[in-house]
Amino acid sequence: MAKKKQQSNNEPRGPRVIATNRRARHEYFVEETFEAGVVLTGTEIKSVRAGHVNLRDGFVLVRDGEAWLMNVHIAPYEQGNRYNHDETRRRKLLLHKREIERLHARATQRNWTIVPLKLYINARGLAKIQIALVQGKKLYDKRQTIAKRDAKRDMDRALKRAGY
Repeated sequence: MAKKKQQSNNEPRGPRVIATNRRARHEYFVEETFEAGVVLTGTEIKSVRAGHVNLRDGFVLVRDGEAWLMNVHIAPYEQGNRYNHDETRRRKLLLHKREIERLHARATQRNWTIVPLKLYINARGLAKIQIALVQGKKLYDKRQTIAKRDAKRDMDRALKRAGY
């Protein structure tokens, strides 16, 4: 009878988040999210696993039936050689055709865009990115969101003091 493979303590059991785009939820209303694979070169995936990724200025373009991740900064791999990758090159996203068509239909409408929310390594060791179909917030929407958050925090504090 074959022995069962035991997981060691240093192996990740679930997805490991590498980078998040915290400003996206502050600046946009998130309508719908999608999970996509990312086509990366060898030095890029090594740099991603080291955590050298910035999603802040990133966005997704849909052209000719393909989704492309633009302006996402992946730092050059430190142990890389002269064939290291370009930091902000466009990267292809792997999505189903139906998802790409849905994204393209909504993104061509006025005031809709597609932004990356988080980049992570899944349990199988593959780089995945969570992208979202979003609509920009106005200044008064941002203020309203902050006011709601402050009111909820005050309410929670009052309930905690009262013993609930």
